[in-house]
Amino acid sequence: MKNDAKTSPEVQMTEQEISEKFNRGRKIIDFVGHKKIFFGISLGIILIGIICNFIFGTTLDIQFSGGATLTFSYTEDADHPVNQSDLYDFIQDKTTDRITTSFSEDLMGNTGKNVSVQFSGNNSIETEIQKNLEKDLQAQYPDNNFVNLEANSVDASMGFSFLLKCLAAVAIASILMVLYVTIRFKKIGGLSAGVMALVALFHDIAMIYFLYVIFRMPIDSNFIAVVLMILGYSLNDTIVIYDRVREERKLMGRKLDIGMVFNVSATKTMKRTIMTSVTTLVAIMTVYILAIIFNISSVKGFALPMMIGIISGCYSSLCIAGPLWVMWQHRKAAKKSK
Repeated sequence: MKNDAKTSPEVQMTEQEISEKFNRGRKIIDFVGHKKIFFGISLGIILIGIICNFIFGTTLDIQFSGGATLTFSYTEDADHPVNQSDLYDFIQDKTTDRITTSFSEDLMGNTGKNVSVQFSGNNSIETEIQKNLEKDLQAQYPDNNFVNLEANSVDASMGFSFLLKCLAAVAIASILMVLYVTIRFKKIGGLSAGVMALVALFHDIAMIYFLYVIFRMPIDSNFIAVVLMILGYSLNDTIVIYDRVREERKLMGRKLDIGMVFNVSATKTMKRTIMTSVTTLVAIMTVYILAIIFNISSVKGFALPMMIGIISGCYSSLCIAGPLWVMWQHRKAAKKSK
């Protein structure tokens, strides 16, 4: 009798009957029914991020804002340690420009430890200033062998042009992703699926951006790299769910509520989505821990937002893109019925 069931009676099927027939009797998670909770969590985080943005502001790296960088190498041991906070204060006292510092360690053992001092502004660092700062550091830390390794400068107009190119890359990638989803999933409302996937992607970008704001991290090329990677990663999770929705709709029939179809589909793919995210998260977390141990600032600046992006991408695919798509389908169906 179960095999002969038609589409029309399925509209009256209970959740338990649907679970028995389409999910092997396992509990179906009501993602659509809890959408207000999911939306509330995301809006709450975004609100906190906006408040922090007003309080702290956004800091652009010299790659985008223009400025100059001096890199010094130094050594330290138990008898002659270098306190990073004290070193920052010492260098800041020697200049009227606003500076930021980042510390790293030469894993090859050639130069010991490095400190990069970034000066905001649109002027290159004069040779005399470089020499004076090197002499000051050598005088303040006579046992740590401070040596100027290199000096670089970026024009503000070039930095702004680079920022625009990076944003254009993100915009083009987003548009191409929406077009791909729209074409691939025509049978389940391709445009709505593509638009809601884009909303989820913007959600993930916002989470990464607010992380930079809250932790006072300067927006640099790492930010663009993380955004582009998360766009692809998050979209992959969303596509897996959409693909399952398309298959389940064939099996469950078009007269069954689309919200239930999505709940069944998301429940079936949830384990795979979470396990994939956890596996990737463990790998990135390992990189982050090693970066902390060896004090590699550039790697830490990439790995931390990447971890947040992975968590946000998994969450948005299941709890944001899907329920929004269901809401779109319900509204479209209501218009047709009228």
